[in-house]
This record gives sequence, structure tokens and C-alpha cells, in this order.
Amino acid sequence: MSNSDRAPAPAPLVHVAALQAALEQFTRERDWTRFHSPKNLAMALTGEVGELVELFQWMTEAESRRAGEDPRTARAVRDELADVMIYLVRLAAVLGVDLDEAVRTKMAANALKYPAERVRASPAKYTAYE
Repeated sequence: MSNSDRAPAPAPLVHVAALQAALEQFTRERDWTRFHSPKNLAMALTGEVGELVELFQWMTEAESRRAGEDPRTARAVRDELADVMIYLVRLAAVLGVDLDEAVRTKMAANALKYPAERVRASPAKYTAYE
């Protein structure tokens, strides 16, 4: 098949190359590469997710929906989301995971597990539909 016969590649869903490069530079400048093992990065990611969860711990559903706009919580929510993203992207880079491909593959698998016509308006796990 010639190049002209191939369908164009879909636009990336996840663009992290610039962030990966910035994180790599930041890490090298501090001589932290030795500490960025997958184990350590996964643990750091978990800690940051825990800090994000802590912000929502005692909120009502309605309060949680406004947390990104409420001046009392918005900055902390943004900071913790940024920390989660930083560690996630760094972990993916260290492991050689293409996040765009991983997300596309997972979304396709989820579409098969959760067909819209069967799961609409239900939060049940896919095993409930099998």
C-alpha cells in the first residue's frame, strides 16, 4: 500500500512531548534522574493523588463540583492536578509509554466494555453488563 492510499493518522489526543522535555531538563538540572525510578515515581504519583483526594474529602457533591472555581480551593486543586500530571507524564517517559497510544487503546477497550446503548446513565462496572 502506498503512502497516498493510507488514511491520515488521527490527531493526537494527548500532547505531552513538550512537557516531557521540560521535565527531563528540570530533572537533569537537579541531578534527580537517579531518583526517578518507576517505583519512586509511581509512589510520588500516588501521594499527589492522595493530596488531591484530601481536598475533596469532606465536601458535599455540590461543593466538589465548584472546587475549581471556589477561591478557597481553586488554587490548591490546580496545584494538585498539576503535580499529578507532572508525575504521570514523567513516569510514562521513564517507562517509555506513549500516552497518546495508551489512551487511544484504553478508550477503545472501554468502548467495548461499556457500549453506550447498554450502560447509559448507569455507573455500574462492566462486569454487571456481561
